[in-house]
Amino acid sequence: MPKHLKTTKPTVLEVLPALETGGVEHVVVELTEALAKEGFPALVASSGGRMVERIVAAGGKHIALPLHARNPLSLWRNAERLARVIQQQGVALVHAHSRAPAFSAKIAAQRTGARFVTTYHSPYNEGFPGKRAYNSIMASGERVVAVSRFLAELTATRHGTDPARIRIIPNGVDPARFDPAAINPTRRAALAEAWRLPPGAPVIMLPARLTRWKGQPVLIAALSRLARKDAVAVLVGSSQGRTAYVDELERHAAQLGVGERLRIVGDVQDMPTALSLADVVVSASTEPEGFGRAVIEAQAMERVLVAAAHGAVLETVRDRETGFLVSPGNVEELAAALAFALGLSAAERAAMGAAARSRVIAEYSVAAMQARHIALYRELLT
Repeated sequence: MPKHLKTTKPTVLEVLPALETGGVEHVVVELTEALAKEGFPALVASSGGRMVERIVAAGGKHIALPLHARNPLSLWRNAERLARVIQQQGVALVHAHSRAPAFSAKIAAQRTGARFVTTYHSPYNEGFPGKRAYNSIMASGERVVAVSRFLAELTATRHGTDPARIRIIPNGVDPARFDPAAINPTRRAALAEAWRLPPGAPVIMLPARLTRWKGQPVLIAALSRLARKDAVAVLVGSSQGRTAYVDELERHAAQLGVGERLRIVGDVQDMPTALSLADVVVSASTEPEGFGRAVIEAQAMERVLVAAAHGAVLETVRDRETGFLVSPGNVEELAAALAFALGLSAAERAAMGAAARSRVIAEYSVAAMQARHIALYRELLT
């Protein structure tokens, strides 16, 4: 065993491109918190971003490296940088959460003797030759974490990964934070005012970063077909600099006559309060979600959910019990489901919300996700 691995408190290094926003970034923050609580020195390497302060608050240490770079020369240089970090910080295990950093991390782990884990977070597309080989790095860990059964099966089928190396660890939600009973009415009212939500108007919310495959145009088209002409659609999520796409969405809404009923509000830090303003939450992704954190967050908040029926959503949503499933990209189905959801009685909404929250707490808690990762780390480090 390399000298730097002989420690009673092994250091774990999480690597990802950046710490701006997104489900992967939230997972890394939650793993950092779990590691720190268990007494493991927790390091995170990325090119930085606004969530670095959350890593530090969780008890971790951030190391700034240009891990967002994808060109071959940068990958080799990052491998050298990570190898130095591993040796200097006594890192025993490296956990890669994205493809470009994973190439560098694997090389660094091989050079230093550190254990190597990857997480398959997404059903990465294979739109051009060589993409499958590029994606395969995420299936190359000594252990491969899949955040859903859907991704576990895809990893085994697509890359021939031995199922014995795969660990299914779904992402989780904090039921204490995402609790409708814990919402501050003053914050809620302030957010409603900031978003210019008309009093009494039904609110349909799509929480996702602004990128086409998340289905924002599908929701806008469905909004235009609703009989309820007072319903407002709120798009919550970062544009990540995609101003042209934001302009396109606004033009699309104006052309369909719903421009005045569309709100594009950007990234929101207080998602529980944001979700509490929604009468219906939508997941309209036109490509399958590897997991879909927003789906379980909405259910934890007892919101009525309408989601595209593919990918991991088929695991996290029970049709007509904890939400409603529609065909991906089908505007007519989405509009019909929204109309039905908005027409539910208060008692029906409450019953569906309670069933959804109960299942999320039982099967998708962040505490369970953290415990499973700690058990995996101990498995490799013992």
